[in-house]
Amino acid sequence: MPAETAPVAIVTGGARGIGLATALDLSRKGYRIALADLDGPDLAAAVGRVGEGTLALPGDVGAFAAVQEQAATVLARFGRIDVLVNNAGISQPKTLVEISEDEYDRTIAVNLKGCFNWCKAVAPAMLEAGRGRIVNVSSVSANTGGARSAVSKFAYCTAKAGILGMTRALAKELAPAVSVNAVCPGSIETALTSGLIAANREAITGTIPLGRIGTPEDVAVVIAFLATVEPNYLTGEIIDVDGGQWIN
Repeated sequence: MPAETAPVAIVTGGARGIGLATALDLSRKGYRIALADLDGPDLAAAVGRVGEGTLALPGDVGAFAAVQEQAATVLARFGRIDVLVNNAGISQPKTLVEISEDEYDRTIAVNLKGCFNWCKAVAPAMLEAGRGRIVNVSSVSANTGGARSAVSKFAYCTAKAGILGMTRALAKELAPAVSVNAVCPGSIETALTSGLIAANREAITGTIPLGRIGTPEDVAVVIAFLATVEPNYLTGEIIDVDGGQWIN
């Protein structure tokens, strides 16, 4: 496929962890990539890893007007948007008693409103083209609540649960042109969670039927499946990627 006609994927929170693993996977599948993340050395390094032609979108996913401008930049550069992966998120370890209003608002702004901002920004182009895939990254904590030892507590869980409602609703609103699905990672070892996991590896592993902690690549392969599988007859689905840790 000529480079100028290759499909285009936007990955938010793409500078590290699950986002970067997803961008690398989609790039290997022939997608042109736009990486949205906070400006800094991690974003620059990620663009270098994903490869020539990767578009950096530095900024805050919680800023509505900025996201609108970034989506316009992607369209101006590539002429199309085929896939949106809403992966950007921040942790929030404070409990209800400890957290301030500003800290709660910021958690919701990045983890939930950021997802809305990007869906709002790309949906018109996808609908006009008659095609599109949106994959939202939630968390098993949306269904289980945060454990006492978890990196994030109730505010994070609240935002991630909101993503599941948004996913199901948008799957109906944007059908049949655009599919909208979500993944819920479980215990995944990233820069954010590595300290906690290192201190509790044996105990955590003992709760996972597949017998190991997950990697960003374990999640990325599922996101890439939802973003690229043909034919596609999935929308509004929530897939846990947790090694069976939270089998219902």
